[in-house]
Amino acid sequence: LGRALDSIYTYGTSNFYAQLAAQSVKRLGLSCEAGHLDSSTFHVDGDYNSRENAEDLADGVIHITQGYSRDHRPDLNQVVLQLICENQAGIPLWMKALSGNSTDSSDFRDTIKTHLSQFKASVEIPVIVADCALYAKDTLQELNDFPWITRVPETIRGVSEICQAMASEHMLDKPEQAFESLCSNYGGVKQRWLVVYTRAAHQRAEKTVNRQFLKQSEVEWHAFEQLKKQEFACDVDAKSALKLFQKKLETTEINDFSIVEIKKFKKKGRPSKNQEPDEIRYQIQANLSSLLDVRRRKIAKKCCFILATNELDETKLSDKQFLTHYTPGQQKVEGGFRFLKDPLFMANTLFLKSPKRIEALMAIMTLCLLVYSALEYRIRQSLIENKATFPNQIGGATDKPTARWVFQFFVGIHILIIGEIQSVVLNCHVQHFSLLKLLGERYVLIYSNSQ
Repeated sequence: LGRALDSIYTYGTSNFYAQLAAQSVKRLGLSCEAGHLDSSTFHVDGDYNSRENAEDLADGVIHITQGYSRDHRPDLNQVVLQLICENQAGIPLWMKALSGNSTDSSDFRDTIKTHLSQFKASVEIPVIVADCALYAKDTLQELNDFPWITRVPETIRGVSEICQAMASEHMLDKPEQAFESLCSNYGGVKQRWLVVYTRAAHQRAEKTVNRQFLKQSEVEWHAFEQLKKQEFACDVDAKSALKLFQKKLETTEINDFSIVEIKKFKKKGRPSKNQEPDEIRYQIQANLSSLLDVRRRKIAKKCCFILATNELDETKLSDKQFLTHYTPGQQKVEGGFRFLKDPLFMANTLFLKSPKRIEALMAIMTLCLLVYSALEYRIRQSLIENKATFPNQIGGATDKPTARWVFQFFVGIHILIIGEIQSVVLNCHVQHFSLLKLLGERYVLIYSNSQ
């Protein structure tokens, strides 16, 4: 196995995988209307070359080191895997292993710039779709006329205001989906923006903001109760403390405040009517109320987002296609990373002899994702074309089962070998055979002689 990984590395992991992927796409007849670009991290056990400087490494060898961890394990060394998946079956068209401290903003630009001609020739990707890491001035300028779709970061000037305006129009009626097209020239590149509102995003935003708002409000209320119990030497100190406290408030505000005198007497018992106090202290009296307008603005900010593309011709890319390519299209590559990181895949942590073998293993892992995605696509297409269904986990029927569920459904099928001349497939029932027949004669032959 180790020598096989060495051979794959010597051949070139990306080229090795790209050739297999191109053949798979052709055999499945996929149109590849879009390529979805994304990356994720995989933590490794061991030091590898993490103690060395990146400049001292041999050309092409990845630097396994610490970096921004999407696994929430910043204490471990890691490797970054970059994928480009097609939009129909989610099959990775391209893979590349990168150093653990790589950043998407620069690596996305390098990948597209270096392999742009290959993307056009091998699988004819008409448009690249990526998250907001692609939206940088240098990257957009280097892409020239190659079509791209990405999300505009909220840090870009004017984005928050546009989202607030869009959300205010739809937060009351809450339509299932609404979008509006705008023009932009960010970075000197002519582009089309699509401001999108969705009811699902609105509901998620309300749930998230309400939870955060309630938590922060409780913190501020407890702090305010402590402030009201404090005694100050003069009303100026009390007002200063109140002013300083107000600056720290995020979700609440102070109303109806006043400074009251607290008379102190050293002598025990009830003071006489005209007795002068030995000391006067001051306390704050006020009410605390929630800033509902702040809550509304936070919800509005989260329930809208902006997509951008340099394809200005709506006859080639309509607003509906524009949105569909990003969501749910971008979920294809994200689902691929979930598959690779699943504990059942048994590759959620890695340990091999050298960084070269780690890089080769990334290609093998991506190849497993290709096989899984291709089979899932074949199963779903066969069911849809024949208007058939497959049992789901709750006893119903579906024409879009996951490959994982199909694997689990086939668990329990065994081969009984009788002597050396006969083998019998056990526990293969009608529901199993119904799917096998849809997939083709080769699948049926594997499970023949069943009882």
